[in-house]
Parts: sequence; C-alpha cells; structure tokens
Amino acid sequence: MKHIPIRLGPLALLLAVISICMTTLGILTFTTARADLSMAEKYAATVQTRYGLEKEGQEFLQEVGDSLESGVGLQGLPDTETDADGVTWKKITDGDYSLLVGVRPEGAQDRGYVVVSWRLTKAWEEDTSMGNLWDGGQ
Repeated sequence: MKHIPIRLGPLALLLAVISICMTTLGILTFTTARADLSMAEKYAATVQTRYGLEKEGQEFLQEVGDSLESGVGLQGLPDTETDADGVTWKKITDGDYSLLVGVRPEGAQDRGYVVVSWRLTKAWEEDTSMGNLWDGGQ
C-alpha cells in the first residue's frame, strides 16, 4: 500500500482566509444592525414627537369648536394671538419641533371655523463644522 502524503499547508491557509472573511462579515453585520437600531430609535422618537404635537393640535381644535359652539368666541382661549384678519394663532412646541395652527371663525353666527394654517416645523441650524466647502459658484 502506497501512502500519499497530505499537504496541510494550502488547506490551513484556505481555512485561515475563510475564518478571517467570516469574522469580518460578522463584525460588519453586527455594526450595521446597531446602526439600523440607532436610526430606528431616532425615527421612533421623531414620530412620537410629531404625533404628540398633532394630538395637541387636535385638542386645540376641539377647544375652538367648544368655544365657538358656546358663543364665547376665540378671545378667551389661552396662549393664542389674534391678528388683524381675525385669524387666531396658537403655537405648540415640543423640543425642536413646533406646530403653528391658525383658525378663523366662519359660518352662521360664527359658530364654525376654518383651519387656515397647520404647519409642523423643526428648528434647523446649518452645520458649519466642516469648514469652508465649495458652494458651486465660480
């Protein structure tokens, strides 16, 4: 019986390369999953804030409807301002986000109202930490 020598050098090298590749892919997968989780948590917080503002805006509209139905008018509503056009404005804020709601009485004996503005905004500041970048001009 003839013995054929088995060379383990190339096989060991192949297994080492495969192990390194699998380890690298595992680390990249874990890093990507953590980044996705972080982004999902930020998005969830943003959506929760926005929906909270929308809820408070709807509660304000309920107050407006109740106030007009009772005949009191919009002058007695707290934290509101009325401009020269008769539009009553209320600004609701939560952190960097704000909701600006404008309503105007309308209808028979001003017992109804029309929403003239419903604007959800976020405070934004330009990030200048990157220095003076080319703006595309000549």
